[in-house]
Amino acid sequence: MGNRVCGLFGIKYPIIQGGMVWVSGAKLAAAVSNAGGLGLIGAGSMKPDLLREHIKKAKTLTDKPFGVNIPIFSKYSEEQVKVALEEGVKIFFMSAGSPKKYTPYLKEKGCTVVHVTSTPTLAKKCEDAGVDAVVVEGFEAGGHNGRDELTTFVLIPQTKKIVNIPIIAAGGIATGEGIAAALALGADGVQIGTRFAATKESSAHENYKKALVNAKDTGTMIYLKSIIPVRLVKNSLTVKIEELEKRCADVEEFKKVLGESPAKRAIFDGDIDNGEIEAGQIAGMIEDIPTVFEVFERLIKEYKDTLNRLNHFDFSC
Repeated sequence: MGNRVCGLFGIKYPIIQGGMVWVSGAKLAAAVSNAGGLGLIGAGSMKPDLLREHIKKAKTLTDKPFGVNIPIFSKYSEEQVKVALEEGVKIFFMSAGSPKKYTPYLKEKGCTVVHVTSTPTLAKKCEDAGVDAVVVEGFEAGGHNGRDELTTFVLIPQTKKIVNIPIIAAGGIATGEGIAAALALGADGVQIGTRFAATKESSAHENYKKALVNAKDTGTMIYLKSIIPVRLVKNSLTVKIEELEKRCADVEEFKKVLGESPAKRAIFDGDIDNGEIEAGQIAGMIEDIPTVFEVFERLIKEYKDTLNRLNHFDFSC
Protein backbone atom coordinates (compact mmCIF):
# COMPACT_ATOMS: atom_id res chain seq x y z
CA MET A 1 0.00 0.00 0.00
CA GLY A 2 1.38 3.41 -0.98
CA ASN A 3 1.94 6.27 1.42
CA ARG A 4 -1.11 8.56 1.55
CA VAL A 5 0.90 11.78 1.77
CA CYS A 6 3.09 10.83 -1.18
CA GLY A 7 0.00 9.95 -3.19
CA LEU A 8 -1.80 13.17 -2.24
CA PHE A 9 0.99 15.47 -3.42
CA GLY A 10 2.71 13.32 -6.03
CA ILE A 11 6.05 13.23 -4.17
CA LYS A 12 8.66 10.54 -3.48
CA TYR A 13 9.07 10.95 0.30
CA PRO A 14 6.40 12.01 2.85
CA ILE A 15 8.49 14.97 3.99
CA ILE A 16 7.09 18.50 3.85
CA GLN A 17 9.18 21.60 4.43
CA GLY A 18 7.49 24.07 6.75
CA GLY A 19 6.41 27.37 5.19
CA MET A 20 8.44 29.58 7.54
CA VAL A 21 8.46 33.38 7.47
CA TRP A 22 11.64 35.01 6.08
CA VAL A 23 13.08 31.54 5.44
CA SER A 24 10.97 29.64 2.92
CA GLY A 25 11.51 31.33 -0.40
CA ALA A 26 11.54 29.85 -3.90
CA LYS A 27 15.09 28.51 -3.58
CA LEU A 28 14.39 26.44 -0.45
CA ALA A 29 10.98 25.22 -1.63
CA ALA A 30 12.38 24.12 -5.01
CA ALA A 31 15.36 22.38 -3.42
CA VAL A 32 13.08 20.35 -1.13
CA SER A 33 10.81 19.42 -4.02
CA ASN A 34 13.79 18.43 -6.16
CA ALA A 35 15.03 16.20 -3.33
CA GLY A 36 11.75 14.28 -3.33
CA GLY A 37 9.74 16.09 -0.66
CA LEU A 38 7.20 18.90 -0.85
CA GLY A 39 8.58 22.42 -0.71
CA LEU A 40 6.41 25.27 0.52
CA ILE A 41 6.82 28.98 -0.12
CA GLY A 42 6.09 30.78 3.15
CA ALA A 43 3.76 33.66 2.25
CA GLY A 44 3.51 34.94 5.82
CA SER A 45 6.34 37.42 5.29
CA MET A 46 5.47 38.31 1.70
CA LYS A 47 3.26 40.91 0.11
CA PRO A 48 1.24 39.56 -2.84
CA ASP A 49 3.62 40.86 -5.51
CA LEU A 50 6.62 39.29 -3.81
CA LEU A 51 4.76 35.99 -3.45
CA ARG A 52 4.12 36.07 -7.19
CA GLU A 53 7.84 36.57 -7.85
CA HIS A 54 8.76 33.60 -5.67
CA ILE A 55 6.18 31.33 -7.30
CA LYS A 56 7.47 32.29 -10.75
CA LYS A 57 11.06 31.70 -9.64
CA ALA A 58 10.22 28.32 -8.10
CA LYS A 59 8.79 27.21 -11.44
CA THR A 60 12.15 27.88 -13.07
CA LEU A 61 13.99 25.89 -10.38
CA THR A 62 11.86 22.74 -10.24
CA ASP A 63 9.38 20.78 -12.31
CA LYS A 64 8.22 18.92 -9.18
CA PRO A 65 5.13 19.76 -7.09
CA PHE A 66 5.41 22.62 -4.58
CA GLY A 67 2.90 24.65 -2.62
CA VAL A 68 2.35 27.80 -0.59
CA ASN A 69 1.70 28.34 3.09
CA ILE A 70 -0.70 31.20 3.78
CA PRO A 71 -1.59 32.43 7.30
CA ILE A 72 -5.31 33.19 7.17
CA PHE A 73 -5.09 36.07 9.67
CA SER A 74 -2.76 37.99 7.33
CA LYS A 75 -4.29 41.15 5.88
CA TYR A 76 -2.95 39.97 2.52
CA SER A 77 -4.35 36.42 2.65
CA GLU A 78 -7.17 37.02 0.16
CA GLU A 79 -4.80 38.61 -2.36
CA GLN A 80 -2.20 35.90 -1.73
CA VAL A 81 -4.74 33.17 -2.51
CA LYS A 82 -5.70 35.02 -5.69
CA VAL A 83 -2.07 35.42 -6.79
CA ALA A 84 -1.24 31.78 -6.08
CA LEU A 85 -4.22 30.60 -8.10
CA GLU A 86 -3.32 32.93 -10.98
CA GLU A 87 0.17 31.43 -11.02
CA GLY A 88 -1.20 27.89 -11.14
CA VAL A 89 -0.47 26.76 -7.58
CA LYS A 90 -2.55 23.71 -6.69
CA ILE A 91 -1.31 22.93 -3.15
CA PHE A 92 -2.29 25.22 -0.28
CA PHE A 93 -1.22 24.86 3.35
CA MET A 94 -3.37 27.21 5.40
CA SER A 95 -2.76 28.21 9.03
CA ALA A 96 -3.74 30.61 11.80
CA GLY A 97 -7.45 30.88 11.13
CA SER A 98 -10.65 29.00 10.37
CA PRO A 99 -10.40 26.27 7.72
CA LYS A 100 -13.88 27.24 6.59
CA LYS A 101 -12.71 30.58 5.20
CA TYR A 102 -10.92 29.37 2.05
CA THR A 103 -11.29 25.58 1.87
CA PRO A 104 -14.59 25.42 -0.09
CA TYR A 105 -13.37 28.04 -2.56
CA LEU A 106 -10.00 26.34 -3.09
CA LYS A 107 -11.60 22.92 -3.46
CA GLU A 108 -13.89 24.35 -6.17
CA LYS A 109 -10.73 25.45 -7.98
CA GLY A 110 -9.42 21.88 -7.90
CA CYS A 111 -6.76 22.52 -5.27
CA THR A 112 -5.39 20.31 -2.51
CA VAL A 113 -5.91 21.99 0.86
CA VAL A 114 -4.08 21.23 4.10
CA HIS A 115 -4.64 23.00 7.41
CA VAL A 116 -2.19 23.39 10.29
CA THR A 117 -3.65 22.77 13.74
CA SER A 118 -2.53 22.18 17.31
CA THR A 119 -5.19 19.90 18.84
CA PRO A 120 -7.05 16.73 17.78
CA THR A 121 -10.38 18.53 18.20
CA LEU A 122 -9.34 21.25 15.79
CA ALA A 123 -8.03 18.62 13.39
CA LYS A 124 -11.48 17.04 13.33
CA LYS A 125 -13.05 20.43 12.59
CA CYS A 126 -10.62 20.81 9.70
CA GLU A 127 -11.68 17.44 8.33
CA ASP A 128 -15.32 18.46 8.65
CA ALA A 129 -14.51 21.66 6.75
CA GLY A 130 -13.32 19.57 3.81
CA VAL A 131 -9.51 19.75 3.93
CA ASP A 132 -7.51 16.96 2.32
CA ALA A 133 -5.03 16.54 5.18
CA VAL A 134 -4.03 18.12 8.48
CA VAL A 135 -0.71 19.12 9.97
CA VAL A 136 -0.76 18.49 13.72
CA GLU A 137 1.94 20.69 15.18
CA GLY A 138 3.28 20.00 18.66
CA PHE A 139 4.49 22.50 21.23
CA GLU A 140 8.10 21.63 20.36
CA ALA A 141 7.77 23.56 17.12
CA GLY A 142 9.38 26.92 16.47
CA GLY A 143 7.53 30.18 15.99
CA HIS A 144 3.90 30.61 16.95
CA ASN A 145 2.35 27.75 18.88
CA GLY A 146 -1.04 26.59 20.10
CA ARG A 147 -2.09 27.62 23.57
CA ASP A 148 -2.93 24.09 24.73
CA GLU A 149 0.71 22.98 24.88
CA LEU A 150 0.13 19.53 23.39
CA THR A 151 3.29 17.78 22.25
CA THR A 152 3.69 15.91 18.98
CA PHE A 153 3.85 12.51 20.71
CA VAL A 154 0.36 12.90 22.15
CA LEU A 155 -1.11 14.82 19.22
CA ILE A 156 -0.56 12.12 16.61
CA PRO A 157 -2.29 9.10 18.23
CA GLN A 158 -5.23 11.15 19.53
CA THR A 159 -5.78 12.72 16.13
CA LYS A 160 -5.48 9.31 14.47
CA LYS A 161 -8.47 8.09 16.49
CA ILE A 162 -10.87 10.75 15.26
CA VAL A 163 -9.91 11.68 11.68
CA ASN A 164 -9.72 9.64 8.48
CA ILE A 165 -7.71 12.06 6.35
CA PRO A 166 -3.88 11.92 6.19
CA ILE A 167 -2.03 13.24 9.23
CA ILE A 168 1.23 15.17 8.87
CA ALA A 169 3.18 15.44 12.12
CA ALA A 170 5.18 18.58 12.94
CA GLY A 171 7.21 19.81 15.88
CA GLY A 172 10.38 18.23 17.25
CA ILE A 173 11.24 16.32 14.07
CA ALA A 174 14.70 16.73 12.56
CA THR A 175 16.04 13.21 12.03
CA GLY A 176 15.14 9.93 10.39
CA GLU A 177 14.55 8.49 13.85
CA GLY A 178 12.00 11.24 14.45
CA ILE A 179 10.27 10.44 11.18
CA ALA A 180 10.09 6.74 12.13
CA ALA A 181 8.63 7.64 15.52
CA ALA A 182 5.96 9.88 13.97
CA LEU A 183 4.93 7.21 11.47
CA ALA A 184 4.88 4.56 14.22
CA LEU A 185 2.43 6.71 16.17
CA GLY A 186 0.07 6.96 13.21
CA ALA A 187 1.23 9.89 11.10
CA ASP A 188 1.29 9.54 7.31
CA GLY A 189 4.10 12.04 6.89
CA VAL A 190 6.06 14.79 8.60
CA GLN A 191 6.58 18.52 8.29
CA ILE A 192 10.06 19.76 9.15
CA GLY A 193 10.86 23.42 9.73
CA THR A 194 13.90 24.39 11.77
CA ARG A 195 16.22 21.78 10.23
CA PHE A 196 15.48 23.20 6.77
CA ALA A 197 15.88 26.76 8.06
CA ALA A 198 19.54 25.98 8.69
CA THR A 199 20.43 24.91 5.15
CA LYS A 200 22.36 26.53 2.33
CA GLU A 201 19.15 27.19 0.36
CA SER A 202 17.28 28.87 3.21
CA SER A 203 16.56 32.58 2.72
CA ALA A 204 17.57 33.28 6.32
CA HIS A 205 20.57 35.42 7.26
CA GLU A 206 23.80 33.55 8.04
CA ASN A 207 23.74 34.99 11.58
CA TYR A 208 20.37 33.32 12.15
CA LYS A 209 21.62 30.00 10.81
CA LYS A 210 24.70 30.19 13.06
CA ALA A 211 22.46 30.99 16.03
CA LEU A 212 20.64 27.70 15.41
CA VAL A 213 23.95 25.83 15.23
CA ASN A 214 25.05 27.44 18.49
CA ALA A 215 21.77 26.79 20.33
CA LYS A 216 21.97 24.21 23.11
CA ASP A 217 19.50 21.62 24.37
CA THR A 218 17.68 24.21 26.49
CA GLY A 219 18.27 27.03 24.03
CA THR A 220 14.62 27.75 23.25
CA MET A 221 11.59 28.69 25.34
CA ILE A 222 7.99 29.72 24.80
CA TYR A 223 7.48 33.44 25.33
CA LEU A 224 4.59 35.92 25.07
CA LYS A 225 2.00 33.42 26.35
CA SER A 226 -0.30 36.26 27.37
CA ILE A 227 -0.36 37.53 23.77
CA ILE A 228 0.52 34.86 21.17
CA PRO A 229 2.79 32.02 22.35
CA VAL A 230 5.99 31.87 20.32
CA ARG A 231 9.06 29.62 20.69
CA LEU A 232 12.32 31.56 20.43
CA VAL A 233 16.03 31.01 20.90
CA LYS A 234 17.15 32.83 24.04
CA ASN A 235 18.91 36.15 23.45
CA SER A 236 19.02 39.74 24.72
CA LEU A 237 15.46 40.37 23.52
CA THR A 238 14.03 37.35 25.36
CA VAL A 239 15.65 38.60 28.60
CA LYS A 240 13.66 41.84 28.21
CA ILE A 241 10.50 39.85 27.40
CA GLU A 242 10.94 37.76 30.55
CA GLU A 243 11.28 40.89 32.66
CA LEU A 244 8.01 42.24 31.23
CA GLU A 245 6.26 38.90 31.78
CA LYS A 246 7.38 38.74 35.41
CA ARG A 247 5.69 42.04 36.18
CA CYS A 248 2.61 41.35 34.04
CA ALA A 249 3.25 44.25 31.69
CA ASP A 250 0.48 45.35 29.37
CA VAL A 251 0.42 44.78 25.62
CA GLU A 252 1.65 48.28 24.81
CA GLU A 253 4.82 47.75 26.83
CA PHE A 254 5.48 44.53 24.97
CA LYS A 255 4.98 46.33 21.66
CA LYS A 256 7.55 48.97 22.59
CA VAL A 257 10.16 46.35 23.46
CA LEU A 258 9.45 44.16 20.43
CA GLY A 259 9.40 47.04 17.98
CA GLU A 260 8.64 46.66 14.28
CA SER A 261 9.05 43.22 12.66
CA PRO A 262 11.08 41.50 15.42
CA ALA A 263 11.20 38.19 13.51
CA LYS A 264 12.52 39.90 10.37
CA ARG A 265 15.26 41.61 12.38
CA ALA A 266 16.70 38.28 13.50
CA ILE A 267 15.87 35.89 10.68
CA PHE A 268 16.30 38.06 7.60
CA ASP A 269 18.40 41.03 8.75
CA GLY A 270 20.66 39.01 11.05
CA ASP A 271 20.25 41.02 14.27
CA ILE A 272 20.27 38.01 16.59
CA ASP A 273 20.57 40.11 19.76
CA ASN A 274 17.52 42.32 19.28
CA GLY A 275 15.25 40.21 17.08
CA GLU A 276 13.03 37.16 17.54
CA ILE A 277 15.03 34.04 16.67
CA GLU A 278 12.11 31.74 15.92
CA ALA A 279 13.15 28.08 16.11
CA GLY A 280 11.96 24.73 17.42
CA GLN A 281 13.41 22.69 20.26
CA ILE A 282 15.38 20.66 17.73
CA ALA A 283 17.70 23.68 17.40
CA GLY A 284 19.81 21.94 20.04
CA MET A 285 20.33 19.08 17.57
CA ILE A 286 21.58 21.24 14.69
CA GLU A 287 25.35 21.13 14.29
CA ASP A 288 25.91 22.34 10.74
CA ILE A 289 24.47 24.13 7.72
CA PRO A 290 24.23 21.53 4.92
CA THR A 291 22.43 21.59 1.59
CA VAL A 292 18.84 20.39 1.39
CA PHE A 293 19.99 17.35 -0.60
CA GLU A 294 22.42 16.43 2.20
CA VAL A 295 19.62 16.73 4.76
CA PHE A 296 17.48 14.35 2.73
CA GLU A 297 20.34 11.87 2.42
CA ARG A 298 20.70 11.87 6.20
CA LEU A 299 16.98 11.62 6.90
CA ILE A 300 16.50 8.66 4.59
CA LYS A 301 19.59 6.79 5.89
CA GLU A 302 18.61 7.41 9.53
CA TYR A 303 15.06 6.27 8.83
CA LYS A 304 16.20 3.04 7.20
CA ASP A 305 18.80 2.39 9.93
CA THR A 306 16.10 2.90 12.58
CA LEU A 307 13.76 0.39 10.96
CA ASN A 308 16.60 -2.11 10.67
CA ARG A 309 17.55 -1.66 14.32
CA LEU A 310 13.95 -2.10 15.46
CA ASN A 311 13.57 -5.21 13.32
CA HIS A 312 16.48 -6.74 15.26
CA PHE A 313 15.44 -5.35 18.65
CA ASP A 314 14.49 -7.96 21.25
CA PHE A 315 11.57 -6.42 23.13
CA SER A 316 11.33 -9.23 25.69
CA CYS A 317 13.86 -9.84 28.45
